[in-house]
Amino acid sequence: MKNISFIKSVAKVNQLPKLILPEIVLAGRSNVGKSSFINNIFGRKNIALTSSSPGKTKTINYYIVDEKFYIVDLPGFGYAKVSKTEREKWQKLIGEYLQASRQIVTVFHLIDARHHPTELDILLNEFLNSLDIPFTIILNKVDKLKQGEIAKRKSEILEYFPEVSFGDNLMLHSAVKGTGKKEIVNRLRKLFY
Repeated sequence: MKNISFIKSVAKVNQLPKLILPEIVLAGRSNVGKSSFINNIFGRKNIALTSSSPGKTKTINYYIVDEKFYIVDLPGFGYAKVSKTEREKWQKLIGEYLQASRQIVTVFHLIDARHHPTELDILLNEFLNSLDIPFTIILNKVDKLKQGEIAKRKSEILEYFPEVSFGDNLMLHSAVKGTGKKEIVNRLRKLFY
């Protein structure tokens, strides 16, 4: 996975790229670290712009990798400082995209390891299951936790989402320490190379 480049931002489903390729989708609440995840996995510092203020990504952002597949970064959901109307607009866009998209291979559902899954995480999970879209939950920012806390969080995730199993569709990640990078890169390589 040598070349990744930003293609376009999409505010409406009718603006999706004309070239149809398999899509790996990143979803999660605002400030869960999706941009840092992209930069870490692809070994690039600023291919995805990170922000210290949550709720900045309001569009669906498309990246193309080695002309083989897209990374599709969905807007973060559930940030309180954004107006209710704006949040509803984002959620509508995400729902329309997931229903309309042509070739979703899997969704990486990022959850901040420091926090319990939110109601919106649970709704996203139910939505993905209802559409029969494969997903992997990625517990992100695990560098902020001690080993015992990580173990506790993993077993808690299994209570919320009993269909996941660690190493299969539940993985750990830290952009700071590189935790999980090798496993996630291997997963992508198996899918596309």
